[in-house]
Amino acid sequence: MNTDVLPQETHIGRTALTVSDLTEMADFYRDVVGLTVFSHSDTTAVLGVEDTPLLILEHDPDALPRHQSGAGLFHNAFRVPSREALGDALARIREQWQLGGASDHGVSEALYLTDPAGNGIEIYQDYPREEWPLGEDGRIRMGTHPLDLDHVEAAAAGESGLPAGTDVGHVHLEVSSLEAFTDFYVDTIGFEVQTEVPAALFVGAGGYHHHIAANTWNHRSGPVSGRGLSWFEVVLPDTGALDEIQERIADSQYPVTETDDGISVTGPDEIEVRFRVRT
Repeated sequence: MNTDVLPQETHIGRTALTVSDLTEMADFYRDVVGLTVFSHSDTTAVLGVEDTPLLILEHDPDALPRHQSGAGLFHNAFRVPSREALGDALARIREQWQLGGASDHGVSEALYLTDPAGNGIEIYQDYPREEWPLGEDGRIRMGTHPLDLDHVEAAAAGESGLPAGTDVGHVHLEVSSLEAFTDFYVDTIGFEVQTEVPAALFVGAGGYHHHIAANTWNHRSGPVSGRGLSWFEVVLPDTGALDEIQERIADSQYPVTETDDGISVTGPDEIEVRFRVRT
């Protein structure tokens, strides 16, 4: 077992998607999800909340649809700070799109939908941490139960966009091997296993219910490719934590490259993970 665990302040930063129709996708994430478009060029759109970028759309008009066997994104999860914000998100989805599902996970209330390119999206709000159910082994016990949508709808405040305090709470991946996922994200990087369900694993830092999840439900067997997940980012509290991760990865099979603000690692299934220090 890896004893070099990530600091408690570790969190997910930006996620990036490769898209073939940049304008359609930017409009969707603005109007339905509720993000603000910070910039929009011929090649890239940057969206977020207040002054915090959360989503990068990278335009590739020639990108093929994600192959049926390819690993990649299961869903990108935007965490809102209140049930009121969740109610507003539900209203936008019902007015302009289609709700794919809704669940009470014991640790959170979650809405699910799919963007125009087929990428999964979760919008959720956490229950107070002291209310999260724990098993006898001390691990968090997440479930999947029906969510009372009337209760969520009644909380809506009538806001048209995502509020301050929204972030990317977690990223859920589809992978070819949970063993390879564990070797990289737990044993090498330092996330800790929070809960397991059949064919899925949820890992987090600082006791959070999960910053990254992975499943093999759809039996993906090939590397990430085509439209969909391009990369995602793990944000660390200080340069010491970044240096420690770089040292651990250097002893592994995964290639590391320097970036302007940190490092980039091509992990299992050729999924790119970027690490940087918070600013």
